[in-house]
Amino acid sequence: MAGYQYCVIVGNVGRDPELRYTQSGVAVCSFSVAVTERWNDRQTNEKREKTEWFRVSAWRGLAETCNQYVHKGMQIMVAGTVSSSAYLGQDGDARSSTELTARTIQFLGGRDGDGGGGQGRGGDQDDFAPPSDVDDIPF
Repeated sequence: MAGYQYCVIVGNVGRDPELRYTQSGVAVCSFSVAVTERWNDRQTNEKREKTEWFRVSAWRGLAETCNQYVHKGMQIMVAGTVSSSAYLGQDGDARSSTELTARTIQFLGGRDGDGGGGQGRGGDQDDFAPPSDVDDIPF
């Protein structure tokens, strides 16, 4: 049976994007997004929050659009596919990393209320995927 995954997050950009090009000239843009969930604890009535960080990568035309318009603090919606990995940190503790390969990005604005509302989309299906030669990725 074939599977399908699609993830949508809304959060704030944690760092300005970094645009790089693979050896074959394919643009890739990377940045992080913090997704914060807030709630009131039912027992103590304290305000609580939990933040999850996603590494986001955009490819080809969408990468160049992100590099031009995305900036730290901006609120965005990212939709795409998720991959996760586990590793040991420098302190020896187990850690995990979640990466979202963007298919669509909606610019929602910034913390300072600068609006926005534009959106970035790639062209055809191949614009969303990393190159088939994974050794060509510069990170």
